[in-house]
Amino acid sequence: MKYAISAATGHFGQIVIQELLKTVAPTDVIAIVRNPQKAAKVLPTTITVRQADYTDEPALEQALAGIDRFLFISSVPGGKVAREQQHQNVVTAATASGVGYIAYTSYAKADTAKSWLSTDHVATEKMIKASGIDYSFLRNAWYLENESSYLQAGAAGHDAIYAAGDGKISFALEREYAVAAAKVLLTSTPKAVYEFGGQPRSYADLEQAIKRATGRADFQFKAVSPADYQADLIANGVDATMAPVLVGMQTMMADNELNVTSDDLPTVLGHALTPIETAINEILAQ
Repeated sequence: MKYAISAATGHFGQIVIQELLKTVAPTDVIAIVRNPQKAAKVLPTTITVRQADYTDEPALEQALAGIDRFLFISSVPGGKVAREQQHQNVVTAATASGVGYIAYTSYAKADTAKSWLSTDHVATEKMIKASGIDYSFLRNAWYLENESSYLQAGAAGHDAIYAAGDGKISFALEREYAVAAAKVLLTSTPKAVYEFGGQPRSYADLEQAIKRATGRADFQFKAVSPADYQADLIANGVDATMAPVLVGMQTMMADNELNVTSDDLPTVLGHALTPIETAINEILAQ
């Protein structure tokens, strides 16, 4: 059985590979990377590395040749080639190469999500379904690491604002999502859809968790309107074109798009998720 991981030099991909190697022989693990020089520095030398970029469909076909099970890690939006086109290249190549199964890192509740951030994921799920390849959609909610600025502010005793209202977000550590992805890849009869996320928490809940984790009580996270949040971003040097994007992320949180009540993540991991206070301190120590 040959296992391939795309975007393998990223933090997520590196964790997946380390987890796979606990079970799978190095000769059966293939890392698909854009930059072989980086791969030589961050990946085990015992595995096979194949170079391919999501913008290069023929190269992807070659990289996926002989692959049985493929972890397709979604690309980052905002590149010169649209993410939807990049993902279409990957799915086209996987189909042409005869890949037997795809596990794709998707977006929470992608079948009902409406935010701009979900659009490419929804499209990619449709592509994979249409390909006829067996699949699992790993619908990841939100990495706690994405909130590092809030964790650091609280740890330093600094106030912060947010525009997500009472919306709840299913935070979990990136490494927990990555280990779960590896475990799904190794599962003989995986589910078609996994809704991955931790216990849903609002920003007010996160504030209290940071206070418990750090022992500090001299800060506050204050809810403001989206307009006030955007004005504050711009006043603090955020580019005027980027500010609406960040506001949009807060809006999707307010709409509870990242509020996942499924227990799929701890079930796949086989244990409870890292307690929020422990997870916060883990990130702050990095």
